[in-house]
Amino acid sequence: MFTENPLRDGLRVGRTLDPTSVVIFGATGDLTARKLVPALFSQAVEGELPPAFNIVGYARRDWSHERFRDWLYQSIKENSRYDPDADGRHVWENFAQHLYYVQGNFNEAEGYCRLDRFLRDLAEEWQMPDNRLYYLAAPPSWFDDIILNIDAANMAHQEGVWRRIVIEKPFGHDLDSAHALNDTVNSVFDEEQVYRIDHYLGKETVQNILVVRFANTIFEPIWNRRYVDHVQISVVEPSGAEDREEFYDEAGVIRDIVQNHLLQLLTLIAMEPPVAYEAGAIRDEKVKVLRAARPIEGAQVAAQTVRGQYTAGTINGERVPGYTELEGIPRDSDTATYAAIKWYVDNWRWQGVPFYLRSGKRLPTRVTEVSIHFKEPPHLLFGQGKDGHLHTNVLALRIQPDEGISLRFESKLPGQGLERRAVTMDFRYGTAFGVVNPPDAYERLLLDAIAGDATLFARRDEIEWAWRLVDPILAEWEGGEHAPPLETYEAGTWGPAGADALLKRDGRRWRRL
Repeated sequence: MFTENPLRDGLRVGRTLDPTSVVIFGATGDLTARKLVPALFSQAVEGELPPAFNIVGYARRDWSHERFRDWLYQSIKENSRYDPDADGRHVWENFAQHLYYVQGNFNEAEGYCRLDRFLRDLAEEWQMPDNRLYYLAAPPSWFDDIILNIDAANMAHQEGVWRRIVIEKPFGHDLDSAHALNDTVNSVFDEEQVYRIDHYLGKETVQNILVVRFANTIFEPIWNRRYVDHVQISVVEPSGAEDREEFYDEAGVIRDIVQNHLLQLLTLIAMEPPVAYEAGAIRDEKVKVLRAARPIEGAQVAAQTVRGQYTAGTINGERVPGYTELEGIPRDSDTATYAAIKWYVDNWRWQGVPFYLRSGKRLPTRVTEVSIHFKEPPHLLFGQGKDGHLHTNVLALRIQPDEGISLRFESKLPGQGLERRAVTMDFRYGTAFGVVNPPDAYERLLLDAIAGDATLFARRDEIEWAWRLVDPILAEWEGGEHAPPLETYEAGTWGPAGADALLKRDGRRWRRL
C-alpha cells in the first residue's frame, strides 16, 4: 500500500490532490532537467504533492531507472530550490523511489504499449488509482506523433480514473498549424483534458494582476480610457539566441514571445471582471480581449510595428557576437530579435488607449514589466515644474526579477514654496513576505494540472485568436510589401531607434526599466 508521504510531516499541506503518475515525454531533455522535475521535487519537500505519486520518463535513450535517477539527482542539485542532500539524503531517497524510466521512440507504437503496461503495473504495485498527467516536453515536431500514439494505445481515456495532457509552447507555427494541432489534440482528448501551458501565467506577479485589479476598489474605477493614457508591456533579456539557434531563427521574437507571453499579459491587464474565479469565466474574458484587439494589417504593419536584429556589442562588460555571427544562423538571416508593437483594444473600456508591447534579446537587463501610465491632471494647478515636465502617475507591476508593484505619484518637497518631485511607493514580494527563494512558475502550474484547475492554462480559442492577431504581422515581416525596415541595434543597448520613434510620434516615451 502506498503510504503517506513522510516529507509532509510538520510542513504546510495545501489542497488535497488525487494519486497521480506524471508521465514526461522527452524526459531526457533540458526542460525536464531544468524545470519539471526540480519543480516537482521542491513541491515534494513542501508537502504539496499527492501522498501517492510517481514520475515516469519516456524517451529514446537506453537508460535504466537508476541512470535516470542519477541524472535527475544532479539536475535537482543544480536547479531546485532545495538541496537533495538535506537531512542526510532522506528527502532525496524518498523522492527517488518514485522516479521511473521507460525507453521508447515517439513514433514507435510498441513503445506506448510498453509504457501503458508499465503504468498499469505501477499503479497496481502501489495500490493507487491509475490517474495520469501526460507532459509533452518533446520538440513540437513530435506532438502529433505522441498524441496519436497515445490514442492508438488506448491511453487517453479510462473509466473511473482521469487522463490529462500538458502541451508546451510553441503551440503551432501560425494559425493554420495551430488549428491543425488543435484538431489532432481534440480528436484524442476532450478539451477539458487539455492544458496548454505558458509558464508566465504561473509567476506570482502575473497572478497578482487579478488580485490588484479586482480585490482593491481604488484601482478598478480608474482602470479605463477615462484615466489611463497608455499601457506598456515589456519582456526584455540580455541573453542571445545561443544554444537554440535553429529554433530561434525559424521562430523569431514574434512567435517566441509576442504571440504567447506578451498577449497573455495584455489579456490580464485589459480583461473585464470575471463572474467568478473559475477557469471558464476567466478564460472567457481573456478571449474577449483578443477578439476586441484591433488587427494590424497591410500598411498599418509598417506604421505600428518595429523590428530589429542585434549586432555585436557588450553585455555586462563582456563582448558578445551579433545574431548573424552565431554558428547555425545564416549570415543573411532577416529574423527579428526585437519587436515593438502598438495595439488598440476596441471595446468600451479601452477605446483609443494604445498598448505598447516590446520584447528583445541582448538588451541591457532582464525585465518583465507591465506599466499603466495615467493621464495628466486636467488642470495644471502647480505648473509644469522646473524640468518642464509633469510626471504622470504610473502603476508598474514587475513580473521578473524582484517581483513587486510600484506606484509613482507627485509629492511636495519639504520647505518653502510648492516645488514637487515624483516619488515611488514600492512593494516587493521578497521583503514584504520574507520570500527569499520564491516558487518557480512550473511548480504552481504542475500542481494546478494535477488538481484539474485550468485557470492558468490557455484554451483552444484563446490560442487561435492570438495567432489571428500576429499572423498578419508575420505575413508582412516575412516578405510583405508593408514590412517595416529590419533595423539593427548594438547588443547592450535598448533596441533600434524606431522603437523610440514609435512612441515619440505619439508624444510618449518608453519607461526606463
